[in-house]
Amino acid sequence: MRSMQIREAKAQFSALIDAAEHGEPTTITRHGRPAAVVVPVGDAQRLYEGKRPSFAELLLAFPGGAEFERDQTPLRKLDL
Repeated sequence: MRSMQIREAKAQFSALIDAAEHGEPTTITRHGRPAAVVVPVGDAQRLYEGKRPSFAELLLAFPGGAEFERDQTPLRKLDL
């Protein structure tokens, strides 16, 4: 995997995108530390495919259960 500084990535952005299109990921560094990675679209899709939980899974994962007290006051009378 290739590595380059932000300044160099800005100057060669189109070359960076061309490299990603040809399957070569590139690490972008800031002050010598990795800050981001430009990867081909197929690699990014594989990383995030199936990772998003469904709404039902989120509800089932709710910690502490769902116990609520019901208001026991009598209902009002309606004249029909």
